[in-house]
Amino acid sequence: MSNLPLTEPAPADARVLRQVDHAVADLRRGEMVLLVHDGAHLVLEAAETLTSEALARLARLTGRQLALALTRRRAALLGWAPPPRGPGGTVLIPIPEGSEVEFLRDLADPAAPARCPVALGRTTLPPAAADAAVELTKLARLLPAVMMGPVEASVAAALVAEGIHTVTAAAVMDYRESAAHSLRAVAEAKVPLADAENTRIIAFQPSDGGAGHFAIVIGAPDSTQPLLVRLHSECFTGDLLGSLRCDCGDQLRGAIAEIGRAGSGMLLYLAQEGRGIGLVNKLRAYNLQDVGLDTFDANEQLGFDADERIYLPAAEMLRQLGFIRVRLLTNNPDKVAALTRCGITVVERVPHVFPTNSHNERYLHAKATRHGHHL
Repeated sequence: MSNLPLTEPAPADARVLRQVDHAVADLRRGEMVLLVHDGAHLVLEAAETLTSEALARLARLTGRQLALALTRRRAALLGWAPPPRGPGGTVLIPIPEGSEVEFLRDLADPAAPARCPVALGRTTLPPAAADAAVELTKLARLLPAVMMGPVEASVAAALVAEGIHTVTAAAVMDYRESAAHSLRAVAEAKVPLADAENTRIIAFQPSDGGAGHFAIVIGAPDSTQPLLVRLHSECFTGDLLGSLRCDCGDQLRGAIAEIGRAGSGMLLYLAQEGRGIGLVNKLRAYNLQDVGLDTFDANEQLGFDADERIYLPAAEMLRQLGFIRVRLLTNNPDKVAALTRCGITVVERVPHVFPTNSHNERYLHAKATRHGHHL
């Protein structure tokens, strides 16, 4: 396929990856999922898609032992937890009998009317299961909040016989890393570009058939030399529509032009829209920015970390294509650190700055002051 020294991906259990993929699809459709953790069985439904009928069924199956799992960041904004000191973490909120489904959906949605804190009870649900349940909603690109409760083994068996998909907490928590390690090149084609006519695009896909990533190879890079490379997270609004709210379109086209002028290099186009929260949630974050929050606070108000992206897929693609030393086109020091942690040597950070406009000045200022981007 490619004249680059393509290596085979590490073996991965596609069956386990498909477990998570099925569960993600079911949550997005508003269906129930059965989560297994340390011998316990728990039923889940995403808060965002919850209906009165689904809530009643969950209550019946669990004997009304229901809780809402939220990210610690979202729980802190609701007054139910202290602010987190770092990324991650979940909080379980026991749900009083008779709670209305609209109330529960609103707890997950920062655009809903503000809710006063309530007196919290106790729950015996395992925190590790809550972590996996919330991670599953993140993988589904839903708001990170999920209704969950325990069921007896006999009830779980009946649900499985009914066709409810089962997933283990361990499979969920390992999914991002496992999917990255299972990436493999599945297609390649010549695609002449306006600023780089000698270009090929190589498509990489995980073994469960999930979201793929693309290597845009310009010229004939020499794997014995540090590769000029740009890691670019997809941005529908900026890359395709030319949105002025960000600088993504400028960075994409500018990187292709710069690599073209250099003679060779690569742009890795990564499927992690909106810093990994997905397009729908990015639009929700835009609404929060319109009422005064910056780009990072808006993501956190939704319950996400400021940046949910991972760069292991990029590192895996580079390794398979024969590159372990790079010159990285970026203003983001986190990308340099992340690639280094993934075993790729960044020999140089190459600045990648473009003029601001009246629509993205505040956004770029937040990136510089909050997360140390070089501007």
